[in-house]
Amino acid sequence: MCGIFGIIAKNKVNKTDLNLLVKHSQQRGKDSSGLIYFQDNRYQIYRADYNIDKLLNQINPYQSPVVFGHSRLITNGLSDNQPVVRENIFVLHNGIIVNDNEIWKSLTIDRKHQIDSEVIIGITLEHFMNDGQLNELADVIIKKCKGIVSCALLIQNIGKIILISNNGSLYIGNKNGATFFASENYPLIKIGCESISQINKSYKIFDIHIPIDLNYKLIDFKIRTENLIPEFKFDKTQETLLQYKPHNLKRCTKCILPETMPFIRFNDQGVCNYCLNYKPRNNPKPKEELFNLIKPYRKNSGLECIVPFSGGRDSCYGLHLIIKELELKPVTYTYDWGMVTDLGRRNISRMCAELGVENIIVAADISLKRKNIRMNLEAWLKSPNLGMMAMLTAGDKHFFRHVEDVKNQTGVNLNLWGVNPLEVTHFKTGFLGIKPDFEEERVYSHGIIKQLRYHAKRFRAMMDSPGYFNSSLWDTLAGEYYRSLTKKQDYYHIFDYWRWDEELVNQTLINEYEWELAPDTKTTWRIGDGTAAFYNYVYYTVAGFTEHDTFRSNQIREGQITREKALELVEDENQPRFQNIRWYLDTLGLNFERVVKIVNNIKKLYKE
Repeated sequence: MCGIFGIIAKNKVNKTDLNLLVKHSQQRGKDSSGLIYFQDNRYQIYRADYNIDKLLNQINPYQSPVVFGHSRLITNGLSDNQPVVRENIFVLHNGIIVNDNEIWKSLTIDRKHQIDSEVIIGITLEHFMNDGQLNELADVIIKKCKGIVSCALLIQNIGKIILISNNGSLYIGNKNGATFFASENYPLIKIGCESISQINKSYKIFDIHIPIDLNYKLIDFKIRTENLIPEFKFDKTQETLLQYKPHNLKRCTKCILPETMPFIRFNDQGVCNYCLNYKPRNNPKPKEELFNLIKPYRKNSGLECIVPFSGGRDSCYGLHLIIKELELKPVTYTYDWGMVTDLGRRNISRMCAELGVENIIVAADISLKRKNIRMNLEAWLKSPNLGMMAMLTAGDKHFFRHVEDVKNQTGVNLNLWGVNPLEVTHFKTGFLGIKPDFEEERVYSHGIIKQLRYHAKRFRAMMDSPGYFNSSLWDTLAGEYYRSLTKKQDYYHIFDYWRWDEELVNQTLINEYEWELAPDTKTTWRIGDGTAAFYNYVYYTVAGFTEHDTFRSNQIREGQITREKALELVEDENQPRFQNIRWYLDTLGLNFERVVKIVNNIKKLYKE
């Protein structure tokens, strides 16, 4: 996924305007970049595995009448970069085509690269080989491809540019006789473009007023040594290191929480205090209240709400409800902090393409975020403390910060969140020594007093391993501030008004949207989260339970499933997910065997 942009001018591009497009494109990722421009009677094509600012400083495209580029968040095809070039066709693509393997099987054109975007060129070559017409091409591409296709397709030998989008993540505008395009409308507004329009389930064709020449120069700059997308290699020996032992723990007679749950107590009937103090959460308010709340936000045209969108099952189902039931026109917003798995990204692409919804991505500095996680995990390994596991996910809390940026850029205030009301764990802070607050109505804890108490406990735990006092600390504290202390405005939860039903959620996503499941677990929960498999393995190995136990216990209390069914489910869900754990440690550059052996040797909270 990337931010693509371009200028088609009569003479030469405006430097200030191009620099603004370049700057904004980096919001979507800085892992790699690429530029196309015309100079010395041929196209100059540059690709780099570093940020576009650095690439732009190495070249001079400002004399060209045509400049295209991208700044990319790498999703697949690490060794292949954009623009993708084959024969006389260049393509810049924002999105993920999830069925590229199937499409290639249907083509006579051979695949040459790993990157999914190449299939757009494959379809184009086959289309013209079969005497297809130019004005039919976009429809053919959209029909064949599943997932987001927002692309600029330059066909060199006929001097044409086709802009295509099946989800609306592509805008065009005009200024002083030049045409501009970008993945979002915000940079076009900043430039001062007029007649800005969105391309959605449609296309635009432009002539290039420069000589048609089949000659081009292609240069790749490669300096990266870090593998942002480690190849998965199955190792049966390594998999056997992951332990999964059934534990004979005393459990609540009503739910399934075990005796190792922090601050748990059982009454004479064996019922735990978590059950005795439980207040129903999956008890939605009348839907009419939400319809009335959103009335002021409705518009005759344009975007009406922002949907924070992780690609997980709940945000995906929430998007489904917002479009199908509330009949709003949303824009989705994804914060990618380096631990969103490719599976999660593919499901984002599926949903947005199927529903025709624009997806705005704000990407962190992936290398830096992973460095932060690595430093904190190394500190944790030196002094394992279950209460400090949350340090591994501290970097994703900036999700709450950037939604405000998206509001400012789009002019859309209403944001509707698909947070599952049953994802309340208590034990993650409980292991830090914080008693459960049974009065808490939200999944996330808010308030200055609570945060001061939490950080005081965490600071004392950090003293046991000074490695926590590293350069990631400011990023962690800033994320906690935006999540827990900033005032939320125009902010509502869709499941405050719709009852969350797991069976209905799963059936809808799988049957209507061909939602992709993980290969290493039967659950649909947390499968797009790169960290969950690892921290749940730690919790189970040391404490004998995971967040699946707390989730299923909440379902029991809500009357959604029986205790017997919950025990059956967690027996499967708590099994180690080798593929996900291996991916997680590989992305951090940590040795799988070393880390797992340390975890396995941590003193248990139960008798073995």
